[in-house]
Amino acid sequence: MREGYEGTGPGAITPDGCAVELYSRLPVGDEPDIIAAAVPAGARILELGSGVGRMTHALLERGFAVTAVDESAEMLERVRGARTICGPIERLDLGETFDVVLLASFLVHVGDVEVRRGMLRTCVRHLAKGGCVLIQREGEDYHTDVPRERVDPAGFTVRIVSSEPVGDGVDSVHAEYVFPDATWTQTFRARPLTRQQFEGALREEGLRVDRYLTADRVWVRAVPVTGD
Repeated sequence: MREGYEGTGPGAITPDGCAVELYSRLPVGDEPDIIAAAVPAGARILELGSGVGRMTHALLERGFAVTAVDESAEMLERVRGARTICGPIERLDLGETFDVVLLASFLVHVGDVEVRRGMLRTCVRHLAKGGCVLIQREGEDYHTDVPRERVDPAGFTVRIVSSEPVGDGVDSVHAEYVFPDATWTQTFRARPLTRQQFEGALREEGLRVDRYLTADRVWVRAVPVTGD
């Protein structure tokens, strides 16, 4: 496990505390529709941090060509119908470009600033001319509205139990996922970013916000500063 990361519950746990079986159970929300509305039909998508393929499969069904990247081989074993690549996102260099690069799952909030920079550079490195990067941010009150819980219509409960500062602007977040037959927990480190800090982080790597795709500004379409 990485320092500051932990996971409990049945099945394999990845180095960042994610449970493979848990993520195989979680339903996909409206994210694929948000993505589909923001990019050209049939676009080639590089999905960074695909996990078990919840969004991958939904995007394939919508006619996109998806290359799924994750550092966990156990996660990628659950992906069907897409090209898969196992390795760290921040060091990825495929020598090819895509119409869309997708950085979801709040990965832009990783606690290690150098890892975040590496991820954003990976996005830029793999972006075709005229392409875009779609990024999922944390909600504005993600770290302050705690504890909180949500009962999913599928019949399980998600709790954000705590978010505690651990220094250098990073919080340790503890989450619980309670199903009728099993419970998983995950502890991970995340760096809260205001809108200004987020946009500044993008500019550092040559990206700018083209537009926010949702009213809560969680989903963002970014483009190269020089590619206007």
